[in-house]
Amino acid sequence: MSLENWLNDKLIVKHRPSAGEIAELLHICDRDLEEVEIIELSPDWRLSIAHNAAVQAAKAALAAVGYRARKEGQHYLVLQSLAFTIKTDPATIKQLDKFREKRNISDYERAGLVTEQEAEEMIALAKQLRDDVEQWLRAHYPGLAREI
Repeated sequence: MSLENWLNDKLIVKHRPSAGEIAELLHICDRDLEEVEIIELSPDWRLSIAHNAAVQAAKAALAAVGYRARKEGQHYLVLQSLAFTIKTDPATIKQLDKFREKRNISDYERAGLVTEQEAEEMIALAKQLRDDVEQWLRAHYPGLAREI
């Protein structure tokens, strides 16, 4: 499987990124990473916000290589694309996907499902992903990283 396969399967579309777009996606990620520090928020919300931060970082990496995910299943695809963009290890992607599923349940089906430990784990993953994406951008796409 590759991004070209995904393109052929119409899961993603070609996209022309800009430094401003990349900076905005990472700005949203940074905003979310600040918000998760509000300890009065429930673990459900903290995990959900951290998940969004991770998605924004992953979207920045996918955009940098010239693609954008279609709306259907976007969060899943964007997180899975990390294997092709910044070469995230399969165990980390599996963990991100586990938290994506938990977020879906807590957002749409059942409150109080997320533990504080799970929220903290997702926050740590999102922070690490944000750093990894920025380092990768600076190393491989310095023109797109100039505004971050």
